[in-house]
Amino acid sequence: MLGIYRNMGIGLALTGLVAMGVAMTPALVALIFGTPLKWVAMLAPLAFVFFFTFRIERMTTAGARTAFFAFAAVMGVSMASIFLVFTGTSIAMAFFTAAAMFAGLSLLGYTTNRDLTGMGTFLFVGLIAVIGASLVNLFIGSSMLQMLLSIVGVIVFAGLTAWDTQRLKSEYIAYGRSEAADKLAIMGALSLYLNFINMFQLLLNLMGEKE
Repeated sequence: MLGIYRNMGIGLALTGLVAMGVAMTPALVALIFGTPLKWVAMLAPLAFVFFFTFRIERMTTAGARTAFFAFAAVMGVSMASIFLVFTGTSIAMAFFTAAAMFAGLSLLGYTTNRDLTGMGTFLFVGLIAVIGASLVNLFIGSSMLQMLLSIVGVIVFAGLTAWDTQRLKSEYIAYGRSEAADKLAIMGALSLYLNFINMFQLLLNLMGEKE
């Protein structure tokens, strides 16, 4: 679990540094967000997730770790736009709120004796519903629906944080200190990283003040 949190922490730091670096470089902002490259920046993280899903079994531990950090950097490029839209205070507030929620929920998932397995199906159905409704709202553009989706999304990713933590703890107990456990630490870091990033973005949508 320490390996999971360490990899996740490095990934988050890399994402933040890349996002700030891009946002503070006008030439990069114009190149990425002022041209069709913005679609590449938006869709590249999703492509990385699919890459991980289908290639992780064939990758070495070092290769998987490198791919994860590359994914975190690409996510940073994609998230640079938040510095152009929201105030720094809003971003900081949303980040620390997400960090506090994540820490509490992950600790709950790690320490609780209650079996959270049954939550998995419910949470994934909720996740699919949020994604589907979000795609529909791209065409509708309803601010009320967006707020509702943000609230539901925070609840879903909060639940996934606790669920994933308990799942990863159980898988580590099953695999022990084998090489599979090292690779599991990277995939686990990716799962928790995505939960945190999504919670942060949704909270920012809810409580963020625009420039």
